[in-house]
Parts: sequence; structure tokens; C-alpha cells
Amino acid sequence: MADRSTPRQVLGCDVGQDSVVICDSLSGSRRSVANTPDPLRRALAELVPVPGDALLVCEATGGHEATLLSVAWEAGLAAHRADPRKAHNFLRSLRSAGKSDPIDAEGLARYGIERGDRLPLWQPPAPDRQALQGLVRLRADLVGDRADYLRRLKSPSQGLDKRHIQAVVDALAERVAAIEADIDRLIAQSQDLSQSVAIITAIKGCGWKTATSLLALMPELGHLDRHQAAALAGLAPYPNDSGKTEGYRRIRGGRPAVRAALFPAAMTACRHHPQLRQHYQALLSRGKKPIVATLAIARKLITIINAKLRDARAQPAQQLC
Repeated sequence: MADRSTPRQVLGCDVGQDSVVICDSLSGSRRSVANTPDPLRRALAELVPVPGDALLVCEATGGHEATLLSVAWEAGLAAHRADPRKAHNFLRSLRSAGKSDPIDAEGLARYGIERGDRLPLWQPPAPDRQALQGLVRLRADLVGDRADYLRRLKSPSQGLDKRHIQAVVDALAERVAAIEADIDRLIAQSQDLSQSVAIITAIKGCGWKTATSLLALMPELGHLDRHQAAALAGLAPYPNDSGKTEGYRRIRGGRPAVRAALFPAAMTACRHHPQLRQHYQALLSRGKKPIVATLAIARKLITIINAKLRDARAQPAQQLC
């Protein structure tokens, strides 16, 4: 991403369920505003009459920040939704012991001042992508619940509880099937999603679940370079060296849910994808552990998927298959 100029004004926003604390870097003022559209519109209009040279910074808070970001987008105000882990580490480096919503808002404003020229700007997701994300995450939650109840069903407990547990398992399986049917309908109605699913599933090792999970959890695919794609998927190996010691490189960060979705696909690709199988065997012959070699294949997969989606976006629609 090309660097931008440092913003002249930054609004640091600590978002809660009911209110948003806004700190203005220019005046140093802090105010608490109801987390609803109209009060936020009035507050942003008063603080930033001309939004062209300002930046709003908030953390991802499980969806409570959606109203604030939408209002900022309507007003033409650039916004960045910060990774909570990165923002937390930055805020912790600023304060000695105290913590409050106004202190966090001021810290986010300083975060935007120091890094605003290179922070990625938030953009509203496409409605079909947003709907897919909600369905995929709900499906993952229910599949996890079903696995928990299946483990309980296999335990040596006795009595009537197994009958009730089986009923819960059956109900969850029925709901998962209904969600999958909704996902299929959503994909069929969206040319963008159906095209992307076809591209991903054409790669040996990647099935329907992998394709839908990646499109929902990593919507940036097709807009990244290979290094960014690997890092965002949590598959980039980072050095661990100090002095003359060369430590073992490890993956870290990124999105664990994306990595979890890619791992089964990588295991399948190690057996059935001709080029990736050859690469996997070469890694094993060089003494790499099977888990390390499999993660390397997952990293190859995400870069291949990203490249194919990027190339498809650059082609005329009639040439796509």
C-alpha cells in the first residue's frame, strides 16, 4: 500500500455497546456520544467540518463499531479499524497503570498520529460478502457446538441424558444443513461469489467449505501481494535470531480461522495436487517436519488462490470460466 501523508487531525474513538468516547488530537477534547447514527453524525460534523485531512481510528469490537464506521463513511471521513492486538500493545506502551475509556480514546488518537500515513483505510463490505461472513461464522459456531455434544454422547454416562444429547446433536445438524443451503443460495445469486468459488474449488485440495470460509473470512483475497496474503492468513514464517543464534522460524499473527480453514485443504493438496505434492515430498526429504511441510503447502495454497482471484479480476468477464 502506498504511503499517504500524515493526517492533520485524528479522532481516537473508544467504542462501547452504548456509547463512543471520542478524543480529538487537535484540541485534546474528549466527549462521550451515544453509539447511534444521529448523535455520531452531529459529533463528527462539529469536530471535523472538512473531513479531507482527518482520520478516525477505532478498534474492532465485535461489531459495535459498525455504526461509527458507517457514519464516518457517509461523511467522507477516512477511518481505520485497528487490530485489537496491535492497538492494545501500543496503548500498553503509553500508559503506566491507568485504564479508562477516555485514556484509550486518547491512545488511539496517538496511534493514528504516529502511524496514520500507512494504516489501511476501512471500506464498507459488499452486502453479499457481509451476508456470507455472517453465515459462515454461524455455521462454524454450530459445527463446534455439535462436536462438543458428540464428545459428550460418546462418554460413558448413563440414563436419559444421552437421549437429550442426541436430540441436540440432531437439531444442530439440521440447522447446519439449513445454513449451508442458505450459503448455496447466496452464492448462486451473486456473480462475484459464484465466480470466486468456482476459481478456488478448481484448485486440487480446495473444496466448498474451504472456498466459502476463505471468501468470508479473508475478503481481501485478490487485492494483496503474496507476502501480504501469507501474513494475513497467519502463515508467514518470522525469524527468531539473536546474535549468532539462528532460532527456529515460526508462524504467528494473522487470522487463526483462515489458517484453520486452509490446513485440511493443504493436507489434501499434499496428496492430490501434482506440483504441491512434489514440493511437500521435497521438504520432507530435506528433513522438515511433516507439520512444517504441511504449513508450507498451506502458504503456497493461499498465494495461489490470491493470485488466481487477482488475475480473474483483471480479465474481462466473458473470458472467465
